[in-house]
Amino acid sequence: MTLLTPTTPVRPAGRRVLSAGRFGGTLSPRGVAVGLAGIAATIAVTVVSIGHGSFTIAPGDVVGTLLGGGTAAQQLVILDLRLPRILVALMVGAALAVSGALTQTFARNPLASPDVLGVTNGASLGAVALIVLGGSAATGVPLAALAGGLVTAAAVYLLAWRRGVDGYRLVLIGIGVGEVVSGGVSWFLIRAEIVDAARATVWLNGSVAGADWVQVRPLALALTVLLPLAVATAFTLQALQFGDDVARSLGVRLQLAQLAVVLTAVALAAAAVAAAGPIEFVAFVVPQIALRLCGGSRPPLVVSAILGALLVSAADLVARTVLPSRELPVGLVTAIVGAPYLLWLLIRTNRRTT
Repeated sequence: MTLLTPTTPVRPAGRRVLSAGRFGGTLSPRGVAVGLAGIAATIAVTVVSIGHGSFTIAPGDVVGTLLGGGTAAQQLVILDLRLPRILVALMVGAALAVSGALTQTFARNPLASPDVLGVTNGASLGAVALIVLGGSAATGVPLAALAGGLVTAAAVYLLAWRRGVDGYRLVLIGIGVGEVVSGGVSWFLIRAEIVDAARATVWLNGSVAGADWVQVRPLALALTVLLPLAVATAFTLQALQFGDDVARSLGVRLQLAQLAVVLTAVALAAAAVAAAGPIEFVAFVVPQIALRLCGGSRPPLVVSAILGALLVSAADLVARTVLPSRELPVGLVTAIVGAPYLLWLLIRTNRRTT
């Protein structure tokens, strides 16, 4: 599903053109089918994940409890203990995937992701610094992670500014700054006490374990604002993917549009990392999977959000069930999925280049 300017009367083959006021868009039957299939799979994984645990609940009872029924024990287990964790996983996956789709389209590079803008490393530095310095793990760590990600991303953007921001230069500077910030994380871990170092290492692996409604509410509020903003930038992305000169010729205010896209992508990634830690490869892998399933010239935002929610919720279910006596960090599961894909994409890109 992509958006187009209303002054661009183009109807791509196989797509239906929609319009609402100043905005218009195209609706791909293939994208709609993938999106509906992704929603169905996400609902199925969610029901199974909520029902799985030391107190097993049948799928029918899970659905009944979510609709207002169920016994007191089922309501306690589902609504108070398991549902917040699942909601955090769904929202974190959607936020990371949309952030990755925005970054890859802006940079015109399938290897780009919010990680290269320094968001993940900056958030890690903020969280680890607070843990090592004795801060509160309940509320202080997410806030420190959010602040670290935003400050680092702002520094990368300012360093990349040369009468505008070029996507290629932004990626290179982001990689450099990210490595410097990563060194800061290592320095704090070396100085930390063993208990603090262990707690910081758990956070650095990314996990939704123990998530409660305190984490759900601010993340839901952030996504309520940021996801519509991301969809609103789709017109800009449609123009930016053809280059700066083409975008200017289409009437796009280039610098303002680039800043809006980058800020939205950074804020989405920072909110997700603050809630669950750095869950690797979701922002990198999901937009490319959505692009290949739906076709088109750039990652679709809505389908990316759906598939991102599906990937993280499924990875959380695997992390809870793969070992009977020990729960794995969800970030480890996504890394196992994403690392081979990264190698395949690098090899494929290298073959095309040579």
